[in-house]
Amino acid sequence: MAFSFQKRRRVGPKTWLNVSKSGLSASHRAGRVTVNSRGRINVNLGRGLRWRSKI
Repeated sequence: MAFSFQKRRRVGPKTWLNVSKSGLSASHRAGRVTVNSRGRINVNLGRGLRWRSKI
């Protein structure tokens, strides 16, 4: 079992600054889609399901 750490700070209406063990990144949400500065995309599919991929 692995442990992770992440701290999020809101910097705009739909924008966050993320600090984790692996460094600093930013993310922006548009509807069900969230894109971050590390080239990841998250899509909320509903009912607790989420799809995540690299761009």
